[in-house]
Amino acid sequence: MSITSQLHAIKSALPEQVTLVAVSKTKPVSDLMEAYNAGQRIFGENKIQEMCDKYEQMPKDIQWHMIGHVQRNKVKYMAPFVSLIHGVDNFKLLKEINKQAKANNRTIPCLLQIKIAEETSKFGMTIDEAKAILQSEDFAALQHIKITGVMGMATFTDNTTQVENEFKTLKQAFSQLESLQPENDAFKTISMGMSGDYKLAITCGSTMIRVGSSIFGERNYNA
Repeated sequence: MSITSQLHAIKSALPEQVTLVAVSKTKPVSDLMEAYNAGQRIFGENKIQEMCDKYEQMPKDIQWHMIGHVQRNKVKYMAPFVSLIHGVDNFKLLKEINKQAKANNRTIPCLLQIKIAEETSKFGMTIDEAKAILQSEDFAALQHIKITGVMGMATFTDNTTQVENEFKTLKQAFSQLESLQPENDAFKTISMGMSGDYKLAITCGSTMIRVGSSIFGERNYNA
């Protein structure tokens, strides 16, 4: 199937409240443009330099989501245009995003990445760490970021019960953090679910899925 037909097949089956992020990392601009021409406007990248290169080459009505682990010293490169940063896993990173957003005279939406997987390779903060941030005076002083929800990555396993439990843990984290900030109307996003598990994620409460290979095909990291 073509990128266009894959994309239409996925989008046509999505509930209305679920946003699709087309994960385009390692894929050429020509592939992204096929998805763009099929109506997709939200793309996710996991490397800032690659995202910046594609931003320069592609239409400016695209929303670029940074879905990978973020190094603080590279935030400045995406600060002028990034639409949402998914992987915010510590306060120092939030502080740097705020600094660079201020320098660009904008407010940058962010998701708090909660560690729900057992794998040590996965990044993220605990629910208690997230609560501590949201309740701190230091956080209240950040005027150029907006926390719009949470993100999590499940364990890479065939054990669907484990994955389901991890997704439910993220949904519970979202609910707990939402109750701490009743004035934050923007706190609506639960970003969880990828090509292999997004249908399960949606049944567990996901409002944003990050799908790559099911749209663009398998990636060749050696290319």
